[in-house]
Amino acid sequence: MPEPIDLYYWPTPNGWKIAIILEESGLPYNIVPVDITAGDQYKEDFLKISPNNKMPAIVDPEGPDGERISLFESGAILIYLAEKTGRFLPAPARERYTVLQWLMFQMGHVGPMLGQAHHFRKYAPEEIPYAIDRYTNEAARLYGVMDRRLAGSEYFAGAEYTIADIAIYPWLVSHEDQGQRMEDYPNLARWYEQVGSRPAVRRALEVGQDLKKPIEDLDEAGRERLFGRTRR
Repeated sequence: MPEPIDLYYWPTPNGWKIAIILEESGLPYNIVPVDITAGDQYKEDFLKISPNNKMPAIVDPEGPDGERISLFESGAILIYLAEKTGRFLPAPARERYTVLQWLMFQMGHVGPMLGQAHHFRKYAPEEIPYAIDRYTNEAARLYGVMDRRLAGSEYFAGAEYTIADIAIYPWLVSHEDQGQRMEDYPNLARWYEQVGSRPAVRRALEVGQDLKKPIEDLDEAGRERLFGRTRR
């Protein structure tokens, strides 16, 4: 039995990605909470693992050479865990690069843009119509890109479920807060239901739910830490 991986985690889309692949692969893991509303992400011990003060991060006591390895950045962690288990990332070069391009699409566009749409529509301390319109429209464009891709493909990289799907799915859970209606994107809706019905995905979305704090319950200092406006 392999030693458990430590997952430095908070229940957010990027955290869910890693919980999903761990649940899908059956690797044992321990949750190490990183309370991003309390400033845990700025603690010295965590910064040694994740110098960009972001979660998730992992520590695997059984790395590629049998020695401990720590990793930050959810995309890098997904690739590492896929290679460690030999699952969710095909070996043939053409298929592998198809997966990686959709993974990079999530990292470079889906996460940042949908996150901004969510923020300005729901969490910003003041209503900024320009920002709301800009990011809601960009979210709609990205949903359209995904819908067109899935018109001719069961999953993002083809016929098989991969880390590309694992990376994208959590960001669509809050589609209503991004100003999007899933029924407007029928191919994406089909995929969303299909992935969301996987037992491992359902389990992963429940990981750490008891840690979550409603934004309404946070004081001003907690909101400042959550949105990166302070380092304390």
